[in-house]
Amino acid sequence: MLKGLIVTLSLGALTMVAALAATAADMKPIHTQKTKDVTVTLQNGSGQWKQGKNEFVLEFTSVQDKQPVDVGRVSLNTSMAMPGMAPMVTGARLAPEAPGRYRGTIDFPDRGARQVTVTWEGPAGQGSTKFSVPVR
Repeated sequence: MLKGLIVTLSLGALTMVAALAATAADMKPIHTQKTKDVTVTLQNGSGQWKQGKNEFVLEFTSVQDKQPVDVGRVSLNTSMAMPGMAPMVTGARLAPEAPGRYRGTIDFPDRGARQVTVTWEGPAGQGSTKFSVPVR
């Protein structure tokens, strides 16, 4: 019985690892932004954000050796300019998945170009970057 439990747990762990690897391989870049020391890559399954709920991965890699960089605490916020009104601001929910890799969700009520601001503070220092991404 113990042998069966060990086999079952081992197969479950292998299935989870394979699913994570497949998920990472299926990611398409939405936007890649280089800073002084870090490359920030925003990606998901379709390579674009759409109106409604979006799931995505945010990765931080070293500009020099392309290895993951542990940037610590991360935030991602978007804003959209609205003529005659205050900008529409939306924040993402982020959870660390591995060093330099964060899984996130964000919800957009409508389409349009968003100014994305990513900030980080941790073992690799602190930094921020801004770029524009369309919501289709």
